[in-house]
Amino acid sequence: MTSIGIIGSEGRMGVALAAAIAEAGQQHRGADKGGNIVQLASESDVLVDFSSPAALEATLDACIAAKTPIVIGTTGLEERHHYLIDNAAKDIAVLQTGNTSLGVTLLAHLVREAATRLDADWDIEVVEMHHRAKVDAPSGTALLLGQAAAEGRGISLDTCSERGRDGLTGARGHGKIGFASLRGGTVAGDHDVIFAGPEEMITLSHRAENRMIFARGAVRAALWLIRQKPDRYTMPQVLGLS
Repeated sequence: MTSIGIIGSEGRMGVALAAAIAEAGQQHRGADKGGNIVQLASESDVLVDFSSPAALEATLDACIAAKTPIVIGTTGLEERHHYLIDNAAKDIAVLQTGNTSLGVTLLAHLVREAATRLDADWDIEVVEMHHRAKVDAPSGTALLLGQAAAEGRGISLDTCSERGRDGLTGARGHGKIGFASLRGGTVAGDHDVIFAGPEEMITLSHRAENRMIFARGAVRAALWLIRQKPDRYTMPQVLGLS
């Protein structure tokens, strides 16, 4: 039986993770703000973190010290967080993703394939909606999907995205990837990737009906990750897509 440590076990995702771990026949431990992360890492076979970017550095340090792999599903990460993850991956197995859903992982694969085959005359727009309490935008999943589209086109998302249009913005940039973020209600996560071409349109969509889809995907990733050597991994590798 695998022991999976949960960072933020009392939060919404932490509760869902505990249920998914029990569903998978494994056991879990948890730590929350002010808890002993070092002890949790040393007593767990793998950690899962959906907490906050501010806590990530201390969590990675604890995992490195204990040689414990970690699945990171926290969104809102900045460049320095990715530097810390890259550094940690020299010593432990780390899987970082903007979305642990198996369906979203497959969707990103389909988006990359579509972007590869449809040229820049097909405009790409990523539209996402989440519950009113979500604090970051675009969502980590939207950025994941936008990155998949950019990779398919062979362009950089950093220099080829358009966000937050308001007022007289001018015409849409040719070949750009647009993002729109909607917030309201209790929506767990809706994402549409629109390919709008000359007189036709394709929409690839995913609807999250419950947080359990993210929890189950994270558990599957965690059980896969404990068999891997130190490196940085992604959800497509869990599904054998890359």
